[in-house]
Amino acid sequence: MSLGKVYAIGLNAFSASVVEVQANVGQGLPGVTVGGNVDAGIRESRERIRAAVSNTGHRVPDQKITIMLFPADLPKSGSRFDLAMALAIIVAGGEVGQAKLATTIFIGELALDGRIRPVRGVLPSVIEARRAGFARVVVPRANVAEAALISDIDVGGAESLFEVLSWLAGECALDVVADAEPPEPPPIPDLADVVGQSEARYALEIAAAGFHHLLMTGPPGIGKTMLARRLPGILPSLGTEESLEVTAIHSIAGTLPTKHPLITEPPFIAPHHSTSIAALLGGGTGMAGPGAVSRAHRGILFLDECAEMGAKVLDSLRQPIEEGEVRIARRDGEAHYPSRFQLVLAANPCACAPPHDVDCICSAISRRRYLGKLSGPLMDRVDIRVRMEPPGNMALVSATGEPSDVVRARVVEARAAAAQRWSEFGWLTNGEVPGSALRQHFRLPPAVLRPIELFLRDGRVTARGADRALRLAWTLNDLRGGAEPTEDDVAQALLFRDRGGYR
Repeated sequence: MSLGKVYAIGLNAFSASVVEVQANVGQGLPGVTVGGNVDAGIRESRERIRAAVSNTGHRVPDQKITIMLFPADLPKSGSRFDLAMALAIIVAGGEVGQAKLATTIFIGELALDGRIRPVRGVLPSVIEARRAGFARVVVPRANVAEAALISDIDVGGAESLFEVLSWLAGECALDVVADAEPPEPPPIPDLADVVGQSEARYALEIAAAGFHHLLMTGPPGIGKTMLARRLPGILPSLGTEESLEVTAIHSIAGTLPTKHPLITEPPFIAPHHSTSIAALLGGGTGMAGPGAVSRAHRGILFLDECAEMGAKVLDSLRQPIEEGEVRIARRDGEAHYPSRFQLVLAANPCACAPPHDVDCICSAISRRRYLGKLSGPLMDRVDIRVRMEPPGNMALVSATGEPSDVVRARVVEARAAAAQRWSEFGWLTNGEVPGSALRQHFRLPPAVLRPIELFLRDGRVTARGADRALRLAWTLNDLRGGAEPTEDDVAQALLFRDRGGYR
């Protein structure tokens, strides 16, 4: 037989596609040619594959070998096709039959000695293999726990090319993980550790209940970062579909733990204030990788010292916040990643940042310029703004506040009410609901909307800001267990948007 055919999975950002790997052994000068819209990394695999096949005890035909990856118009990158390409060559040489190949996906990178090394993006690859109707998938042994997260498809883990060939010949079985156990959640700091700051604590609870964006300003050491890092402890766990979606993103990013790959809690991503646009949104050479906004999908993106970040970097968040998706333009098209995250910003009020405003040595223009990087369009998308003040002496010696478990119970109850209300529309939290839906399907009486009318008339809120205030009012209503927001809820929502030390 001069033609070998094996199946693999290719990734283009967050989308996966079945790739047919064909190898033809024919007449001509000895050598290996690889085509099918492949990058330099795949072309380099020729030498890896030749060495791996030879060190496994098989022979690479001393003829002209042509390898093509179909569909040819789909960009392909990375070393994940090594195993499939090696098998296609061996099959084309007539050394292995094709009985199991038609229903199996092969994923893995080959070392020179024939070992199969782990690769990124195994979870979305297995999901696509199941969707395409394949019966089984063979992955590196190090990735088998991740692959086993998907049901209704057989998963086998292999340590080497020799092991895969032995399995194809019916001489051995591959490693199988029946069920991947969920990991123990890492310890999260408790909200009870925060001294004083009752308003900021309440703002954090509201933000958690409605998936609202939050800005905290105040002098250094007052507890902004401390509060932000306790936000995951009051958020509900991810649902099954959400968990798989988040895990798939982190699989592509290469940030999954090996033994317990399933992510069940909202991720907390905190990039440094010197981060670039590419690191924040995603990109890189070859296939565009997920950035911080996508790794924070269904979780929290915390930007500490955000006033120290570049204005263009901060403004790049506007589109992902609004659309819940980031689009990265590439030569071969656009790469798409989900990015439905909760933005938490923390900033000092000025560059000198003394404990008390009376000690500030900054000029008025300097203070204005310092927070000026937080542009109006970006801040218009932030629902809650809190200005934190140093706690008094009594707060430092008083009893601790409510623990995270107590607050989390209220957040879970409020989110359940919101999810039930929006279930027919497909939304889970108030923060996801567009303003048009609030006005058309859940329009409030004119008397309740009076505070918004006053703010709009005075120019203190934009039309988009008014919609976001309505979402916040619904969250306040859910926390108190009401049927619909009252005028007080709307007024309080507007006050949370109107303060916080911004400008």
